[in-house]
Parts: sequence; structure tokens; C-alpha cells
Amino acid sequence: MNPERRATPSNATLIKVSRADPKATRKSAFVFGLLMCLSLVSPAAAWGAANKSVHSWAVRWEPAHLVNGSPLLLKVKSPTRLESLSGKWMEHDVFFSFDPQTKLWFAIAGVSLETRPGKYSLTLSGKTAQGNEILFQRQITIAKGKYRRIAVSVAKQFTEPSPEQLSQIKQEQELKKDVFSRMNPKRQWQGSFVAPVSASISDVFGTARVFNGETQSMHQGLDYAVPSGTAVSALNRGIVLLARPLFFEGNCVVLDHGQGLLSLYMHLSKLEVKEGDQIAKGQEIALSGGTGRATGPHLHIAVRWQGIYVNPATLLSLKLP
Repeated sequence: MNPERRATPSNATLIKVSRADPKATRKSAFVFGLLMCLSLVSPAAAWGAANKSVHSWAVRWEPAHLVNGSPLLLKVKSPTRLESLSGKWMEHDVFFSFDPQTKLWFAIAGVSLETRPGKYSLTLSGKTAQGNEILFQRQITIAKGKYRRIAVSVAKQFTEPSPEQLSQIKQEQELKKDVFSRMNPKRQWQGSFVAPVSASISDVFGTARVFNGETQSMHQGLDYAVPSGTAVSALNRGIVLLARPLFFEGNCVVLDHGQGLLSLYMHLSKLEVKEGDQIAKGQEIALSGGTGRATGPHLHIAVRWQGIYVNPATLLSLKLP
């Protein structure tokens, strides 16, 4: 018996092996490897990967083109049902509310005039009914806004105040610091904000103001060209934080709309509300005038969000839930 020959079991199948084409062999190996990899992926994991775009966060903001000095409306769709949603934006807390009609979470935030162009992170933290926390981060681009520069002439006392006036200014600075530091996390505002008067705008937000030849401030509000005695309405629902005369602002009203959002009304001739009053959207709160540091009768309004001034005109243009 030839030692190189071996018996073949009667139940074995003989397979004829021929010389394989190298290209065909490599192709077969690739297909085999691919099939093996797919077999190792669980159906759930494969489904999750295929549906990642469906079951993911969606974040939108208005206005779509953001610049320094702008307020913004954030709208968020979460990948799962949430009991609550909060955010962090440029070291500020963002308070979200849920809109049952659109099934979206929404909030107001802002960008200061000092913010440099670039990309900034919005961090979201959601809590599920089971108490689990899910996180998400989105980059938002901020561009540089275009703001003008104007010269203004005012009484000398407003650019060179006396020692007595300086003392008054210092006291009022402490008062405003206290008022502006208060934070009510509960949302007071409801729906879109409305204009305080029906009139043309005489000066816009972000204007560099040169008083008597010297740049002293940025115009951080919106001016309406109205005569003295014009009825002034609240931009939205809120609580009166301040209603009194101030050196620069003249007769002034500050409304708290909740979640760090305030509206300010300045140079008024008459106050029609008192501190602590609950105010409805569109309710008359004062009459316009020319008190304080003003070149003449007009209405100046300003909007603050958590310590920074934002453009009131942009806020008035947002369609809020």
C-alpha cells in the first residue's frame, strides 16, 4: 500500500479543487468577510444606526443669521419624551418650556454686543420620566453686527455732573444693580412681544453715541419718535420691578418678564404703575416724555436678558409660542 494514499470514508463527499483565479479569490474573501461582519451586528444596533437621523436631537434658532447684540428664540426637538429641558449658553442658564401644539421645547436667549464673531456651544440637558439625563451639544455661529455712530448734544450736567449729582448717580447704580440681579425662573411672558407705541423709530440699537464730542456710550435700546404724553404699553406680560425717576433714565419703568428677561421704558413724563404690580401684555403703563438725559421728547425702550442688553427690534420680530 502506498503510504501517501489514504482511505476515503464511504459517506464523504469528494470536492474537486481546481486552481482558483487570484482576483476571484480576493473578491470572494471580501464578500465572505462582509457577510460575517453583518452577521455579528445585532438587529437592534443595525436598526438604531439606520434610524439615527430620525431619532436624534433637532435644534433651530431665530433669527437664522445671528449677530452680536441679538436675542434668539431656540426651538428643540428631543430624541425621546422629556419631563424637563434646560440649557447652558455662554455661561447663562436657559429655561425651556414645552409647546404641546408643535411638540417642541422653546426658550429665549441672547448674545451681548461684546461677543466676538465665532462658534459657541449650546449645551442641552433633558430629564426623562424615569429620571434619566440625556445630553446634547450644538455649535451656533455668531457674526458681527453692523452698527452706526452718531453725535449728540446734551446739557453739560449729563456729561460733567456735579458732586451732588455724582452721589445720586452712585446711589442709583446700586439700586439698578439690585433690581437687575433678581432672577425669577418662572416665565411671565406669553406669546410674541408687541410694540410699546405705534410710531416710527428715530434711533436703533447698537449706535455708538458721541456726547458733546466724546464717545461715552452705546445706544442699547430703541427710540420711538413720539410727542410727550403718548400712551406707552407693556411689551408683554410681567411684574413691575421699578417705577421711579432716575438721573439718566428720567422717569423709568422696568418690567420683569421672567427667566431673566426685562424690558425698560425711559424718559417718561408720567408713571401709571407702581412696583410690584402685575401687568398684562399691551397694558398702558406710562406716558412718554423727555425726562433724564434726553435731547427731546421720545420713548426709549431697552431689553435685558440675564444682564446683557439685546436688540428690542429683533425681539419684537420673533414669532413666539
